[in-house]
Amino acid sequence: MAPAVAILAASSLALSACGGANNPDTGSEANGAENGGEVSELSGTINAGGASSQETAMTEWTQSFAEIHPNAQVNYAAVGSGGGREGFLSGEYLFAGSDAAMDDDEYEASKEVCGPDGAFHVPAYISPIAVAYNVEGVDTQLNMDAETIARVFAGEITSWDAPEIAEQNDGVDLPSTPITVVHRSDDSGTTENFTEYLHAAAGDVWEWEPDGGWPSDITAESAQQTSGVVSTTSDTDGAITYADASQIGGLQSVAVGVGGEYVPYSADAASNAVASSPRVEGQAPNNMAVELDRDTEEAGAYPIVLAAYSIFCNQYEDEATADLVRAFAEYIVSEEGQQAASEAAGNAPLSADLRAEAEDAISQISAG
Repeated sequence: MAPAVAILAASSLALSACGGANNPDTGSEANGAENGGEVSELSGTINAGGASSQETAMTEWTQSFAEIHPNAQVNYAAVGSGGGREGFLSGEYLFAGSDAAMDDDEYEASKEVCGPDGAFHVPAYISPIAVAYNVEGVDTQLNMDAETIARVFAGEITSWDAPEIAEQNDGVDLPSTPITVVHRSDDSGTTENFTEYLHAAAGDVWEWEPDGGWPSDITAESAQQTSGVVSTTSDTDGAITYADASQIGGLQSVAVGVGGEYVPYSADAASNAVASSPRVEGQAPNNMAVELDRDTEEAGAYPIVLAAYSIFCNQYEDEATADLVRAFAEYIVSEEGQQAASEAAGNAPLSADLRAEAEDAISQISAG
């Protein structure tokens, strides 16, 4: 069955906690808004939560959606990817944001709240993950290959003038400042994506399996969510972290070694990485989760990328819920929605092919 989360209608209309029918007055403009000559009839509230990496984009989407549909509201809590998936599977959220796809066990669990086809992923927010640092006196982009990045984050390289860093940055006056690694303390899809890259691209240097939690045997500083690690790094001379590139503020970033050259992050390189990656198999027919190629040697590719998913049910409890969620999903993947998010958050807009695939996947949302 579909999630038992109520849609609370605007104004005086209310639904029961188990999800009653929402029947807006389709003949009254008081229940809608003029939008391109059409009256919006959507009314209700969507509660959702998940990855903090896409919080800026989600804020833009929810505000713009409310302007198009004044009686519809979307509330998004940036509780982290793990918290978002957990809330979604428990029925607390009508959709989740996650920097990592559900595993097979989570997908099977989603059938309890999303009907026989379970949930599906749409990579609505694509962004590079920056390896960001704050070193007094170093105001330029540094080069590092995958092995060097892994040794830094593993605590094996402990000062900024270490030979492994210096030899890749001729002409840069590197201080002997100690390196302070800052990682996420919460279960994070950004951590999972970053450790996937280290595990795939750094060979035996990174011995830990990819995971949403940071390896417990690596001693380092930690902070909650993207804003926390960026703030801690900004306040600490010699600090280095990993974070959604759109949210690193004034921090410097690493150009990553790929195929004999050093590639800085860019939106286009991130989008191409997702578009060229194979799909995850064995879940919903309309699933768009991908297996990213982390150790690519393709020229100009930036392999530390996250595809932050919006995870939706294929089947919701009633037509009103399905209509509202479908409308929001359609907006965020639309050309207008993707451009708005890109301007606000710096992410990479979906390519035309990915957008068409996403629109088809979303069109299959139905009521149980």
